[in-house]
Amino acid sequence: MSRFHLIFTLLFSIVVLSTSCDKEEPMIPNEEELITNVTYTLTPDNGGDTVTMTFEDLDGDGGNDPVITGGTLDANQNYSGVLRLTNETETPAENITDEIAEEDEEHQFFFSSSVAGLTIAYDDQDGDGNPLGLRSTVTVGDAGSGNITVILRHEPNKSADGVAGGDITNAGGETDIQVTFPVDVQ
Repeated sequence: MSRFHLIFTLLFSIVVLSTSCDKEEPMIPNEEELITNVTYTLTPDNGGDTVTMTFEDLDGDGGNDPVITGGTLDANQNYSGVLRLTNETETPAENITDEIAEEDEEHQFFFSSSVAGLTIAYDDQDGDGNPLGLRSTVTVGDAGSGNITVILRHEPNKSADGVAGGDITNAGGETDIQVTFPVDVQ
């Protein structure tokens, strides 16, 4: 074989091998999930009726107004809260709660209340020991009325000032969903 053929064969082999190797797949960012339903279930610690507050927005942002059902809480009672999020446009419904639990370092719920004496605290943590919020404790004071607002942030800065204590001010990230439930305390 001539020197020319040898060089040509080597170069051809290099070109074929370099183009046939598997290339690394491009990174696709984690797309936000559609959340159509939020259920916040509050179970009293000392007996009584469980309170289930719901949010439903099957057509997503924009279209029709969501259907929101608030709740009536007992004064001077403590509740254990559990959040469940789903996408009801899928069949069967997609359980977004499981995805949030799996990607817990990338999510955090933030709670606020306009009801005097009603506070909400975290009752769970992500894998790094930071608050998550799928489970919470609700402490209710005297009778009154107002709202409980629940905000889910995607990729918040959990080490920012106040974020571990539930202050959303410095959290950053993107809001996946924000729901305000009307609440009466009797």
